[in-house]
Amino acid sequence: MKIFIITLLATLFSADTLPAQALTGAATRWNDSFAEWLLYTTDEEEEGELRHRWPMQDNWTEWQYRLGESTGTIKLKWREDLNEWEARGDNQIATARTVWRGNFREWRIADGNHTLTLYSRYGNIWDEWTIRSSSAGQFEMYTSFEGDPRDWVVVDELDESVPLVMKLLMVHVVLFQSTPKQ
Repeated sequence: MKIFIITLLATLFSADTLPAQALTGAATRWNDSFAEWLLYTTDEEEEGELRHRWPMQDNWTEWQYRLGESTGTIKLKWREDLNEWEARGDNQIATARTVWRGNFREWRIADGNHTLTLYSRYGNIWDEWTIRSSSAGQFEMYTSFEGDPRDWVVVDELDESVPLVMKLLMVHVVLFQSTPKQ
């Protein structure tokens, strides 16, 4: 009986330390707006959202996310400068900066422990994004249907040490750069 109780308690207490689910997709909540997104993970019951922080102001510079128990914000680091974003959530901060000022096809995403370079695979279309080879794993996003930016497939094979706030910042950069602002 003692062994059963110890095993049960160990299982219950380790539930908080289980690895986070990998992201699998993003889709607009409404067909005619890119201001609200649904986020999907490998855990089909865990659905999240990414949306404008101030929806009535039509402000595209501040966003908020929720995925399971995780919540946070993503906003421009400097007013009116689309070259740098900052994400804060779960006591972590990640930044996204264009590698070359004004070139929104290539971004450096960092959190202090990891640095990843996210880029649009093709120069003339924004339907497919990936990261340069990294010891942290692989991350890709591409539209479910070519030319339709409302539904995205996410291939999240990043190491568990890459925080969720960093992954969501990458998702945000792709969605923000690849969709109309309406």
